[in-house]
Amino acid sequence: MTTEQRNPQDLPSLEDEYPLTPGQIEAYQKNGHILLRNVLRPGEVAAYEPVIAGMVRALHQNDTPLEQRDTYGKAFIQIMNLWTMNEAAKRFTLAKRFAKIAADLMGVRGVRIYHDQALFKEPGGGHTPWHQDQIYWPLDTDRTITLWMPLVDVSEEIGSMTFVSESHTNGFISRVVISDESHKTLAQYIEAKGLAKVNYGAMAAGDATFHAGWTLHSAPGNPTDRMREVMTIIYMADDTVVLEPQSNAHQGDLGTWLPGCKPGELAASPINPIVYRRD
Repeated sequence: MTTEQRNPQDLPSLEDEYPLTPGQIEAYQKNGHILLRNVLRPGEVAAYEPVIAGMVRALHQNDTPLEQRDTYGKAFIQIMNLWTMNEAAKRFTLAKRFAKIAADLMGVRGVRIYHDQALFKEPGGGHTPWHQDQIYWPLDTDRTITLWMPLVDVSEEIGSMTFVSESHTNGFISRVVISDESHKTLAQYIEAKGLAKVNYGAMAAGDATFHAGWTLHSAPGNPTDRMREVMTIIYMADDTVVLEPQSNAHQGDLGTWLPGCKPGELAASPINPIVYRRD
């Protein structure tokens, strides 16, 4: 039996609590980002990394050489909603441990999944330009958050993400999607406003950053010969309502990640389950 086919019940349970301090919650709500260590323990990383990495290898279809891709294509291999394709990945993505962290940081009663995505930056892969995640999401809320977790150690050389502190409080800044243009436009915005940037440096496998949907962020390229394996999960408050699409990006996400949902309705399709709710 391969690792990807192993019985999910044999994998470590991720249903226990990762307690947060009031100071951590306050720091996240002020800055729009936070680093948490050992969200996934070493034994758990060893169990789940082969599952996720195996799925990425199996599902990745783009054999175009890096140098022939555009900036977005060079940034990472992107495989979405692994949880809907594999019971072991489902155990990871729907983990109560992660979901409760998301709810506690945002200060909400409960959270739903928007979607997950594996982001694997290839050796020699390019940088991820400055952007705001939420320009893609037709969600009428500012209560969204992304878990970003490396499944392998990320050295200073490879680099983790850089966040712009308190940028989430400005909400929507630019409609430009991830591209050279977004990098230039938002870099000028950051400089003009004199906004503070934070990079948490090296991260161990199983550490995680959490950032708000409107937080400006970017990531460096991968100058090494090792794949930078990262798994992400996007959460939204459980009472989030669908926004009337205001762009092609919104329209695309509405059909893909909120199937059957209409503007003004609860963002609660069959692929947006509640993963944590306080009693």
